[in-house]
Amino acid sequence: MSKKKNYTSAPFYNIGQLRVTYWNYLKNQTSELARCHRDSKNESAITDSVKILLKELGQVEAYFAFPGKKLVEQYKLALSRKEHTALANNVAETTRRLVSDSYRSNPDFINLGDEKTMKEVEQREEADHVQQNYFEVLFVEEMSEADEIALHQKAAELSQKSDTFTYRFVVQRSFQDALITLLFNYNIQAVVVRYAPPYYSKGISAIIKPYVQNVIKLDLSGRKEVELGPILGKLARQYRPELDTYYVTDTALRDLKDSTIKTFKRIFYRKEDLLEIHLSIMMGVRDRYQTPFFTALKEYSQKPTGVFHAMPISRGNSVFKSRWIQDFGDFYGNNMFLAETSATTGGLDSLLQPTGPLKKAQKMASAAYGSKQTFFVTNGTSTANKIVMQALVQPGDVVLVDRDCHKSHHYGLVLSGALPVYLDSYPIQKYSMYGAVPLEQIKRRLIQLKAAGRLDKAKMLLLTNCSFDGLVYNVQRVMEEVLAIKPDMIFLWDEAWFAFAGFTYTYKQRTGMFSARKLAGKYQSSSYRKEYEDHIKNLKEGELPLLPDPDKVKIRVYATQSTHKTLSSFRQGSMIHIWDQEFRRKSESTFLEAYMTHTSTSPNYQMLASLDAGRRQVQFEGFELVEKSVELAMVLRAKVNDNPMLNKYFDVLTVHDFIPDKYRQTGLTEYYGKEAGWNRMELPWEQDEFVLDPTKVTLHIGRTGVDGDTFKNKYLMDKFNIQINKTSRNTVLFMTNIGTTRGSVTYLTNALLTIAEELDDEIKSLNGREMEIREARIKSLTEDVPPLPDFSHFHRSFQAVPGVPGGNLREAYFLAYDETNYEYVPLKECLPSMEKGKELVASSFVIPYPPGFPVLVPGQVVSTEIIEFLLALDVSEIHGYRADLGLRVFNKKVLDRQKTGTALGAMGISMKNKLSNTK
Repeated sequence: MSKKKNYTSAPFYNIGQLRVTYWNYLKNQTSELARCHRDSKNESAITDSVKILLKELGQVEAYFAFPGKKLVEQYKLALSRKEHTALANNVAETTRRLVSDSYRSNPDFINLGDEKTMKEVEQREEADHVQQNYFEVLFVEEMSEADEIALHQKAAELSQKSDTFTYRFVVQRSFQDALITLLFNYNIQAVVVRYAPPYYSKGISAIIKPYVQNVIKLDLSGRKEVELGPILGKLARQYRPELDTYYVTDTALRDLKDSTIKTFKRIFYRKEDLLEIHLSIMMGVRDRYQTPFFTALKEYSQKPTGVFHAMPISRGNSVFKSRWIQDFGDFYGNNMFLAETSATTGGLDSLLQPTGPLKKAQKMASAAYGSKQTFFVTNGTSTANKIVMQALVQPGDVVLVDRDCHKSHHYGLVLSGALPVYLDSYPIQKYSMYGAVPLEQIKRRLIQLKAAGRLDKAKMLLLTNCSFDGLVYNVQRVMEEVLAIKPDMIFLWDEAWFAFAGFTYTYKQRTGMFSARKLAGKYQSSSYRKEYEDHIKNLKEGELPLLPDPDKVKIRVYATQSTHKTLSSFRQGSMIHIWDQEFRRKSESTFLEAYMTHTSTSPNYQMLASLDAGRRQVQFEGFELVEKSVELAMVLRAKVNDNPMLNKYFDVLTVHDFIPDKYRQTGLTEYYGKEAGWNRMELPWEQDEFVLDPTKVTLHIGRTGVDGDTFKNKYLMDKFNIQINKTSRNTVLFMTNIGTTRGSVTYLTNALLTIAEELDDEIKSLNGREMEIREARIKSLTEDVPPLPDFSHFHRSFQAVPGVPGGNLREAYFLAYDETNYEYVPLKECLPSMEKGKELVASSFVIPYPPGFPVLVPGQVVSTEIIEFLLALDVSEIHGYRADLGLRVFNKKVLDRQKTGTALGAMGISMKNKLSNTK
């Protein structure tokens, strides 16, 4: 006998996971019901389960057009009539279409009672040959059921089979339900707010309450109803800025607030027909669907041409006519070569000085990512970082930078001649990795510079957000408190691994562009001016302000993103996003010069087209895909935590493992626990100093007795062809992204289970001595972790003002071009030499992989902790270090020099003071 199941107790991370799972539950239960004997006890029990599922699904489907609450009601009716076979067949078909997304190409569905069969619908789909991109439109108005039916009928009449797009309305009758729809329904592409909706929902069901706490806590019930429409429009732009918003009102134009007019794409009056709204919706979607450069490239590829420019590969002529590389052409196909050209005219545009489709594509990307300007980069974010550095800082400027940033920033400092002030991230000793830079340390450095009279030299703060391991800053707090000390500071946020973050609200609030826009608006408001004045009045003597002066502050924010790492783009496709109030006046000319310096005159057009097409994708489905990638990461965490075989050898590192308590003001320790289930991440992402991106899933593998590099290559890659980017001594990092599928997570879970079983079998076969060796390896990986060294300091020969942060990296770097200036010291001889009083100063970058950033930079004094760290490393790849020769250090001649002018002096920079960097 089937037992009654309490489905509401099942753990789900988000409403999407719950929804799909419940439809699968319903499919299984209705199938079983169709096989039951009539009027049996089993039939009665299953019927009760189906009733529960239909009731709860009806409460969820109220926020979706497909399958929607109407279809659920029809299924309830079929159940009451005991039409079990028809019910089972239709539920199975609904579930198939929902899970496979096939409804998006043809959302028409067989309603119960229709004479059409499933086969007839499928045949019609095949005959029409029209691929329609389906979306849904949120329509907000307190209307009767009859009016809603009429609205749907009118919309259906306006739709044409030849349309590229087709949509259905989701009607909501309250402010709260409309907001919930925006948070739940990834199919929504437009919002129509018609008149003034009432505030409260008629009932937020228990099943969805855990997922809508932000809506419940938001209390605008005291606002006038006439204000709720514009407020809803603003919230729609905040949570889902990619959507087109429309407003229908009776308010006279003279009485409409400017803020309301700016909020909506278009405002309609009651006398205007639904046709105008329909046409506006379709045009808005068509506008966003454009891919100016990708379209131009496709059109170019189809034109007959004679090739008399560079690139024999163009049109594939040198490939397909070859006897020896035809397989190369066969592999990539015709279109790749038809789209190859070195021409910058004929509609294809120039990347260096775009005037046509590339310019338009970059403008559309700017709108999508929320910047003032966006530039495409075809050499990866390594080049994007150098462009921004060269554009904004010059020799002698001071740049505050996290020491464990990507090596491209360090080389950018060399090229620009700026003086780095290295900031130390807090160490995560147990797992041989670094966290992020505490705000307190950043402010302490700025105060040191201010006390030394060198705050005016501090030009830029450069931080990695998020880090490779998933550490994310409270961007707004950092910028606000830094601007309180240095109101014109430029911020460069390296968001190489965070390009996806702009497309879901929880993540978005910790991005550079969103924070820049928000702070710019805040500082220009009269309410902020009063807040600032009150703040200054209440400061105690000697206390530093935490808020910037609105008369002095300038928002100057740059973000570099590896689009190809987390979104759809060919490899090396990257973007630079800019929100700089001083850009036109101070930085535009130098930025364009730097852009030309580092950008090829022969950029890859396929890469540019992929950036353009990728922008279209995230505008239409970024919200959905990012939410699903987070969901799958959470599922993977739960799989490992809940499975005894997996948690026997593997631990999913979570928030408390990566972030010390003092940086987690809300106290969140983990996203998922076996006993407690899921914890919501919204509040910590609003308030905590640091948060952990859940799409970065780090497994601690110390108890396997296998180090990270071996686990990556011997187990994951060689046995299962599973590729990962990063390991540490005792961890491996898995990342979910918009391309991750449920099948991928299942495959990884199966691989980990297989590895765990193999380890079990291996342990059983070990003799006593072998077991001792294994336990020693485990102890080494779990307890005997090497110390993580901080940045020491620049040697006095490469110091700025004594006792003040700032080191001459450029001079040290170029001094090493002369082989008479350095010598090699074998690594094992370094500590004995240092004990005898020998000063070792690095003459090159030393970058072990992992962790992948410099533990030594040119001009840095080698500390005991750094040597101990290098000796303890068990990685095979260390850039800048040759095991056969040893550590390359400056010789005594260089360190004893007493010049007042150095390499910077040759560039016209006064070096009356020595250069230094102290802790």
